Amino acid sequence: MVFRGKEMMKKMITKVGENNLAPGVKEQLKKCIPDSKVVMNRAKRGLYAGRHIQFGNRISEDGGNKSRRSWKPNVQEKRLFSYILDRHIRVKVTTHALRCIDKAGGIDEYLLKTPYHKMDTEMGLFWKNKIEKMYEELGQREVVFFSPEDEANFELGFKDLKLAERAARRDARRQMYGWSGKQEEIEDGRTSQESHDETANDGDDNLDGNLHKQWVANS
Repeated sequence: MVFRGKEMMKKMITKVGENNLAPGVKEQLKKCIPDSKVVMNRAKRGLYAGRHIQFGNRISEDGGNKSRRSWKPNVQEKRLFSYILDRHIRVKVTTHALRCIDKAGGIDEYLLKTPYHKMDTEMGLFWKNKIEKMYEELGQREVVFFSPEDEANFELGFKDLKLAERAARRDARRQMYGWSGKQEEIEDGRTSQESHDETANDGDDNLDGNLHKQWVANS
């Protein structure tokens, strides 16, 4: 539910009457009631980009009867990748917020470019403050450049590490499930069967050759 502080102020003044108010009451009410949007409930737990629930009337076609209704925003739960955090962020966003994020170039750029007075949700303010602090820390770090030979050596080292991790995971699975011996027996059985088939085929070829020679000699 979203409402504006100015509209609340107008309704209160019209009900009470501006002439009936004490001299300092109006200023105190302005301090208590903000002029910006007040966001409540589920909108605080996502990025809505100014799209919130709206209220209006449903008008019938026959008699023009009016009945109150509401329009809720199209909220989706998405996984957005953050380059500064190097991981995905699961967040509830509206389709308008998704278009704004695509236009800005990513979730990090959207949070950095959007000013604080337009970020009307607690979650948006939290992520904006966190990413700004991380960018400040990155700006204070020193940058080191490597030669192409060092980069090639790093890539080879990473490949070797990946192969070693893969082999370690395979050995761990074999020890855990105990299927390594069976797999070796199956592989040995396949190789022995293949060799047996090859020897059988060679024997059939030799037998066919001997029969052919005998038939030629008899003829």
